[in-house]
Amino acid sequence: MRVAALKMTVSAGIIALLSACSSQTSIDSDLDISGAPDWVNIGTQTVDNDSGRLLHGVGMSNGIADESLQKSVADNRARAEVARILATSVDAMQADYTAASNGEVSANVEREIKAKTKLALNGVKIIGRWRNTDNGDIYSFAELDLSDLDAAIKRATALAPQQ
Repeated sequence: MRVAALKMTVSAGIIALLSACSSQTSIDSDLDISGAPDWVNIGTQTVDNDSGRLLHGVGMSNGIADESLQKSVADNRARAEVARILATSVDAMQADYTAASNGEVSANVEREIKAKTKLALNGVKIIGRWRNTDNGDIYSFAELDLSDLDAAIKRATALAPQQ
């Protein structure tokens, strides 16, 4: 169970880091989609305002004939954006090969970077959607209140067996 305790400690550290985020942060968007709500053009961000400390995730889906499925995909991508802010692990590997044959030397360098997120999120709410009438793209807006996440971590820590 030490792994669970470590995960809780890391989560608490992430929350502390995110709580230091300021609403004074200005995000410029290059999307500039005419007629879109501000949240579409601004995208995923952390916010600290009168409503609390919030994580906003924006997801988009396009080209799906089934509207219900398209909304679901956009919703899941918005939730994934929130998860990406909270926990991303990056594995990096670099391989360097040198070979010599008949007096000729050849070299090959490869780099592989994988980023993955695995996180169970409770309390992420889809609070809005917008459809671009020009091309049918659907955007979803997910929100996580960090005080809800902090309370969930404290409950999980209290339930974890002490060693």
